Amino acid sequence: QALDLQRPIDKRVYKGTQPTCHDFNQFTAGAETLPLLVGFSAGQVQYLDLAKKDNAGRLFNEERLIDKSKVTLVKWLPDTERLFLASHASGHLYLYDSGHPCVSSSPQYTLVTQGEGFRVFSCKSKTPRNPVLKWAVGTGPLNEFAFSPDGRWLACVSQDGALRVFHFSSMLLQGMMRSYFGGLLCVCWSPDGRYVVTGGEDDLVTVWSFAEGRVVARGHGHKSWVNAVAFDPFTSSSSSSSGGDGGQSDSSDPPSVTYRFGSAGQDTQFCLWDLTEDVLELRPPHPRPHLPPPSSIPRSLSRSNSLPQPSGGPQNGRGEAQISPRVPPSARFATWTLRDPPDKEHKRYHSLGNISKGAGNAEKTSGGSPRGSPRGALDSAKVLGTALCPRLHEVPLLEPLVCKKIAQERLTVLVFLEDCIVTACQEGLICAWARPG
Repeated sequence: QALDLQRPIDKRVYKGTQPTCHDFNQFTAGAETLPLLVGFSAGQVQYLDLAKKDNAGRLFNEERLIDKSKVTLVKWLPDTERLFLASHASGHLYLYDSGHPCVSSSPQYTLVTQGEGFRVFSCKSKTPRNPVLKWAVGTGPLNEFAFSPDGRWLACVSQDGALRVFHFSSMLLQGMMRSYFGGLLCVCWSPDGRYVVTGGEDDLVTVWSFAEGRVVARGHGHKSWVNAVAFDPFTSSSSSSSGGDGGQSDSSDPPSVTYRFGSAGQDTQFCLWDLTEDVLELRPPHPRPHLPPPSSIPRSLSRSNSLPQPSGGPQNGRGEAQISPRVPPSARFATWTLRDPPDKEHKRYHSLGNISKGAGNAEKTSGGSPRGSPRGALDSAKVLGTALCPRLHEVPLLEPLVCKKIAQERLTVLVFLEDCIVTACQEGLICAWARPG
């Protein structure tokens, strides 16, 4: 059927609060029911059924007795009818049952389990009520979370710069990583659940191996914070091809693509990345102890704004490694003809440009977050050079296959569909792009 994009199926206007996130229940969606969750800036979560034209819906945390901070993300649990998670700017994550009420008194909690940087509580009540469970994760806002494809693992990224991966049913911490600088803003899983990609205030995309518990690569192509990352499940392939050559491939014969993912940032740029088996098979030359005491900030970051590359890369006259971003002509998007306007400076959001300043101030900001964070955050100076956060020259540095300015305002959403790529920006524009090549 031809879609009428001029008239919305449903329209709602809210006063006093703004919608910040939403999620459809793909498991139960059909002609008879279409459950939708909407999170709000004041902390409430609304349940709507668009198929039933339920105008009022149900409101959770209506009196804001559970949490008063902004809802950063809402997600239905995979393959469930009633359970959903809501993360907040308070750093808390709540498990709700849409069939249970939120009573008109503040919930009382009892500690269930705790570990490195997290605690889990259950709600004390004689009758079923919401929230069912409460997680306190890291320090500062909990910016995003994502379930693994099999639904067993939950990856969370926080303003304290930490990626934490939990076994969801047992609520135990399974793995952890620290950003190079500042908070982590977005996270996604590879289609086979082997790798987790994050983006954040260090302007980098970071690829973390779930099985090995280590950073396998970083990608540098953005000029400001990375707001969204997503794997392309229609291009990515986890099948191994015949042996790699240790990254020494001829440019005319590139290694086979194992995974492809995209990123979108506050610099209004979309980047497309290939993660190939020759990169994934590289091993760090000298594994370091988990948390050695730091002596000082590494010399390579003290005076240079350029990102060091793995040894053997091109160097300038001062002996500092340089980056020469290259986009193969064949990889350009023939259908992306949006004329690049005069580039607006995003000075307020630049972070890697002043990475030496940021690294030097890491101890003062107690975790490297530009906004600052309470004591107890992972100190970036202490974890730099360890398995939690290797130095820039200790892991492969990826260059984007495509890097294209596609909006006037910062990009906030990135979705890969079978026949197109969908982006959305702060200006309110939703765009569908033809796939490359």
